[in-house]
Amino acid sequence: MSPELVSILVLVVVFVIATTRSVNMGALAFAAAFGVGTLVADLDADGIFAGFPGDLFVVLVGVTYLFAIARANGTTDWLVHAAVRLVRGRVALIPWVMFALTGALTAIGAVSPAAVAIVAPIALSFATRYAISPLLMGTMVVHGAQAGGFSPISIYGSIVNGIVEREGLPGSEVGLFLASLIANLLIAAVLFAVLGGRKLWARGSVPVDGDGPAEATGTGAGGAAEKGPGKGTGTAGTAPTAVAVRPDRDTDGTGGATRLTPARIATLVALVALVVAVLGFDLDAGLTAVSLAVVLSTAWPDDSRRAVGEIAWSTVLLICGVLTYVGVLEEMGTITWAGEGVGGIGVPLLAAVLLCYIGAIVSAFASSVGIMGALIPLAVPFLAQGEIGAVGMVAALAVSATVVDVSPFSTNGALVLAAAPDVDRDRFFRQLMVYGGIVVAAVPALAWLVLVVPGFG
Repeated sequence: MSPELVSILVLVVVFVIATTRSVNMGALAFAAAFGVGTLVADLDADGIFAGFPGDLFVVLVGVTYLFAIARANGTTDWLVHAAVRLVRGRVALIPWVMFALTGALTAIGAVSPAAVAIVAPIALSFATRYAISPLLMGTMVVHGAQAGGFSPISIYGSIVNGIVEREGLPGSEVGLFLASLIANLLIAAVLFAVLGGRKLWARGSVPVDGDGPAEATGTGAGGAAEKGPGKGTGTAGTAPTAVAVRPDRDTDGTGGATRLTPARIATLVALVALVVAVLGFDLDAGLTAVSLAVVLSTAWPDDSRRAVGEIAWSTVLLICGVLTYVGVLEEMGTITWAGEGVGGIGVPLLAAVLLCYIGAIVSAFASSVGIMGALIPLAVPFLAQGEIGAVGMVAALAVSATVVDVSPFSTNGALVLAAAPDVDRDRFFRQLMVYGGIVVAAVPALAWLVLVVPGFG
């Protein structure tokens, strides 16, 4: 048995054990990386740790730390109330506001994980307060980021268009952007309908005036009642549940979510500074968030005392472990081995759909742009035959490799998982994993059917 096949089978075993024995998958993946890296790939410790996602570790820790402080001092309550006022109390519009916001950020040049890191904690705090499915809100944020992710001036769009030009392939910047925009918009519409959007419309408006935060009763499908940390959420089809609105943490006893205290003002300034630093100056989101959180903790230690404990450490372990193992796979050439095997198939249409699936599966655990950078050159030989349209193929690969970022093992999915307050994280992780699996199974085939088979380009 080849080393590449052994590494794939070990990954399957990790999934099976984690699912059936309730062991943290990240811990299992670290052990697998050590075993496979040492015994099969002949890697030393440095070679194994080369795959550790240090940047993602800092992003997960920094962002969840900063927003734990924002929750502790009531800033997220204030933001939620402001968002309700913006849409005149129509809670059903908020998921679409978050979709559009993340899409606008990535379309003008934000890296997708940076946009999700900024928007997801606010969006999911809103979901908890108003009994909106966290799965709906989280996936709307991620799909919004990918909807704008391939504009001609975006990071993803610039990279992919550059690869296409370097490989001498015909391309369409507008076509690539529209393919991703339409695909993610359609997926978002389906999610909204399936995960309780119609019930949100039926709920109508919630109160937006007064000193206290608006209360809401009932859930959309999958809505989360605010029951305290780790107490669980509903799933699709649950009966309506009353939401216990958390009292505000004002020390003056007013309990007003609309009141701006000095701590809240400083936190809002910190959040704006995070956006400006990441989008305007291209600073690292994780390091910036940690630095801002430390400043707030120093100024208001009482609000921040428990914030470190609220960092999503189990999620950090899970994601970093799995991605370290994927790094071992890349180091030993497993991913390249699989891609070259598909590229050598003599039937262009079959090779095209298999490449889309490889892009989706691998991207669910690794860098989307990195995968596209590897797969587009692999597609060049059979694209040169003229039987497959290059524009459609590139668009199909781009869509397949990015819509799967809802996976909890991808950067965006991990950020959504870590940012969700007051949910059963194990249950939410399983929901994201199941949804990610559905996307991996369905979207590459649909993208191939719509974009590749007609021969666009």
